[in-house]
Amino acid sequence: MKPVPENILPTPMDESITIRIASLDDIEAIMSLGIRTFRDTFDEVNTPDNMIKYISETFTQKRIGEEILEANSCYFLAEQDGEAIGYARVREAEAPEGVGPGKALEIHRLYADKKFIGKRVGYLLMSECLQYAKDNQYECVWLGVWENNDRAIAFYKRWGFERFSEHTFLLGDDAQTDWLMKKHL
Repeated sequence: MKPVPENILPTPMDESITIRIASLDDIEAIMSLGIRTFRDTFDEVNTPDNMIKYISETFTQKRIGEEILEANSCYFLAEQDGEAIGYARVREAEAPEGVGPGKALEIHRLYADKKFIGKRVGYLLMSECLQYAKDNQYECVWLGVWENNDRAIAFYKRWGFERFSEHTFLLGDDAQTDWLMKKHL
């Protein structure tokens, strides 16, 4: 694997940021962080009705609890001083056409609280996701990212992800286009 360029993160790493595997005790923290980071990222470019519909279906206690317990799935929680400041979820899901042969892992979500963007939270979470993939003998990691989320696309490209396809992502009632990106390990 190629090393990640040093300029990926302009600020020095804050040693007080830790990453750990989430448990059922973290459902409320993931829900709160998930809603906040999703709204911070997408509120301005979506209708309130579509945002409410998506959030009310995605960030529920039941759904997050099921995701935490799902086989071949893992939530990583970034914390500073006991406060949840970012999270990522990886899962073994049916890989879309174009991922290629071999065992593939999806990075299903990766978000940082907006006040921590540029402070290495994303770097630490991505490092954890890729290490999990290697430790579990995955050959490829893939993800979907909204075609207009330039910051996220640039972040993934710096990590060596390449666009290979696209698919429709339904946000509420709005069909949007996600780029599919992959990285071979």
